Amino acid sequence: MSNGWKESASAWIAEQADDGDYGRVYVLDRPMLERISGRGFKNALDVGCGEGRFCRILKDLGIKSTGIDPTEELLEQALARDPQGDYRFGYAEALEFPDASFDLVVSYLSLIDIPYLRKAIAEMTRVLAPGGTLLIANLNSFNTAGQPAGWQPDINGDPRFYVDHYLEERVDWVEWRGIRIQNWHRPLSTYMSLLLSQGLTLRHFAEPAPYGGDPDKADRYRRVPYFLIMEWEKPAA
Repeated sequence: MSNGWKESASAWIAEQADDGDYGRVYVLDRPMLERISGRGFKNALDVGCGEGRFCRILKDLGIKSTGIDPTEELLEQALARDPQGDYRFGYAEALEFPDASFDLVVSYLSLIDIPYLRKAIAEMTRVLAPGGTLLIANLNSFNTAGQPAGWQPDINGDPRFYVDHYLEERVDWVEWRGIRIQNWHRPLSTYMSLLLSQGLTLRHFAEPAPYGGDPDKADRYRRVPYFLIMEWEKPAA
């Protein structure tokens, strides 16, 4: 059964354009780059690279990057925008790289798309070099627990974001601007326990606030915790 990415690839490319959507440009990019810039990373893997936007950002920082994604149209777009880039078809659950291949592994809003999360996290850890960093941006579990309905009027007609069945792992169809894809809801404890089980050490955790853009959008992003950022370190050998 399709997860919607093949059918939604063209709409996704149009939505992201050259710069990316609101959440990337005004919420996630700056704090993500603060965890990367100036730290000497040399070889990065972007798991779920999509149309290659974050790989291009890493390249601008002087970091050699490889992007993998299971949606061919997105990879074609990545190569069209970055013909010298390294973009490959692949799944997070079966990374075709040797152990300890990268000093930085990035999952930028891709964990919510992955059905076999335990295997994917094990694979990301396997290809990470000892002392390396796994940097994750993900939809906050409080946010995904409110999908697909999201914002609804309360008894007074004021918008409220309703969270329900938080501890129940599930996959939902979400739709916006011609995009219709499956997103996985999992409680935060699921992510934390799987990452800890790999022997990783948590070095940073944040729920970033907006730092610009449309004021109405910024207000919604402050009312509901849309995203989280986690930095995990693989112990040195």
